[in-house]
Amino acid sequence: MRSPRALVAVAALALCLSACNSAEVKAGDLHGKVLDPPFKVDGTALEDTDGSPYSLTADTDKRLTLVFFGYTNCPDTCGIVMTNLAAAMNRLDDKDRDQVDVVFVSTDPARDTPSVVRRWLDHIDKDFIGLTDPPADIETIAAVARSMAVGMGDRLPTGGYDTNAHSTQVTGIDSDDEAPIYWSQDTSPQQFAQDIHTLLGKP
Repeated sequence: MRSPRALVAVAALALCLSACNSAEVKAGDLHGKVLDPPFKVDGTALEDTDGSPYSLTADTDKRLTLVFFGYTNCPDTCGIVMTNLAAAMNRLDDKDRDQVDVVFVSTDPARDTPSVVRRWLDHIDKDFIGLTDPPADIETIAAVARSMAVGMGDRLPTGGYDTNAHSTQVTGIDSDDEAPIYWSQDTSPQQFAQDIHTLLGKP
């Protein structure tokens, strides 16, 4: 059973995301882990697949943004998680889908150029947003990741990170530019879709 503080956190999360039905959200309604207090997201801009700056605070204007850190050469987990997110989005009606963004942030910018990330995402969902950064600025990606308790593995002698050791959670950013919830890599498309419905104030 969750503590009274956790119950308050769930209600506050729903209130941030929805102007209605927040009182109907109960702690047991969510498959994700609610954070109290939420993570404060680092708003430093990275580079999207069009080569434009993109901040996880200034440019996330949807009611809910789902963020995953990974890399396109990942042999298993990254593709599975992103495919599960795509399947979850396909379970939403158009109105709900318009209120949610999915963002993939590369932890391997040396190989994941904007064009590489875009091609990879297009095989999963063309609406997904991809972010990377010049390899020289890998610390920028690492700092943004750390603000949401996402690890990027051990630092290598080459200056990069051990991409095989990155964290695998999906983090939710709300309209207040905070991250009050995350999901494990084992979350199913149905569970993602159910939580999105709940957080958007759906019955």
